[in-house]
Amino acid sequence: MNHLKSDVVLPQPYLLFLGDTTEPGYAKTAFGLRDWAGGRCVGEYAIDGATVVTGLARMTPEQAAASGAKAIVIGVANSGGFIPATWWPALVRAMEAGLDVVSGMHARLRDIDVLREAAARLGRRLIDVREPPSAIPIATGKPRTGKRLLTLGTDCALGKKYTALALTHAFVARGIDATFRATGQTGILIAGGGIPMDAVVADFAAGAAEMLSPDAAEHHWDVIEGQGSLFHPAYAGVSLALLHGSQPDVIVACHEAGRERVLGHPAYALPSIEETIDLALRLGARTNPRIRCGGVGLNTSRLEETAALRLLASESDRLGLPVADPMRGGASFERLVDACLS
Repeated sequence: MNHLKSDVVLPQPYLLFLGDTTEPGYAKTAFGLRDWAGGRCVGEYAIDGATVVTGLARMTPEQAAASGAKAIVIGVANSGGFIPATWWPALVRAMEAGLDVVSGMHARLRDIDVLREAAARLGRRLIDVREPPSAIPIATGKPRTGKRLLTLGTDCALGKKYTALALTHAFVARGIDATFRATGQTGILIAGGGIPMDAVVADFAAGAAEMLSPDAAEHHWDVIEGQGSLFHPAYAGVSLALLHGSQPDVIVACHEAGRERVLGHPAYALPSIEETIDLALRLGARTNPRIRCGGVGLNTSRLEETAALRLLASESDRLGLPVADPMRGGASFERLVDACLS
């Protein structure tokens, strides 16, 4: 699918920039690259005030350049996707050290005078990956060949991308033809292509989801990265367009153990897993009446292993579905894979 591949060859390896971030949920780009493209990351760089760390080596831009880094990647996906002025000196310093700047934010690097002028002066590139392709069609709702799985969640930043990537790898390991379809900036940086769904004009969003996952061979699986939540007070529209346009045969609901309030919107309680599945199946049936739930991806990263395994088992019994933490793997994850493919 060449029309989904980036026209820009991203300069690698990366220095991950954490800004002054204090909320781990907003550093999902850095964590995603660390976990799924670790061989392309040399270290991390933050400014005063940051409390989030990835566990990679702390480096200045100069040290990163000396270690072979070619670009600094903004590893933050904050609410609104803005690039605050407090970050600009650090990004200029990175360019002065010889690094290009890669961003997946809504704000465009080239629209910030300080960064644009520094890039021109230093001969550095400013690369924005949150650019949707041209000529996105209006959705048709017509059925497409091939098979599709969509991850969706109770909230943002809790494991939809990780679950989709883990399932794709598991399918391929079983000899199944499968493709991860990225729908956000981090997934695009990992996969090398995709469509940033939240950057698409609303009327064309479902069409973009159709474009992302076109007709395929009968037994091919597109595993599609979910976005937002159907219950989210700000981002539900993106989630619904992706659900209607991707026409999934299977959904996997994703949740983080212990999270009770919507990230960035604490006045709102999270929906239950059951509510999430029920609403997704009712809305998804509009474009695929055969839609079903394969199971649940449960992020248990805040729990130690014994407690996590106990929770996975109890939730599976309670829901009557396979429940697994894709990052822990094991027998529960294999049951989830089986259910998705059955």
